[in-house]
Amino acid sequence: MKLYVGNLSYRLSDSELEQTFAEFGEVQSAKIIMDRETNRSKGFGFVEFDSKEEGEAAIESLNGREVGGRTIVVNEARPPKPRTGGAPRRF
Repeated sequence: MKLYVGNLSYRLSDSELEQTFAEFGEVQSAKIIMDRETNRSKGFGFVEFDSKEEGEAAIESLNGREVGGRTIVVNEARPPKPRTGGAPRRF
């Protein structure tokens, strides 16, 4: 089960995010999303568990809890929306 984790402290690392969720089960991956241009955290990330039960337990316990000085939001991740149109990317 893949979880979205929002309102993260900009100082939190991937390993700290993993440690926060590890008490609920085997974390398969924990990744904070970084801005490509500045290489700074965007303030959200994703955590993945093998089982739905572990993910649901993490949501129940961590959603609304303070982590790193901020109240985080935790819910089941939704599939990304397909990209359509928009301004051309600059390289």
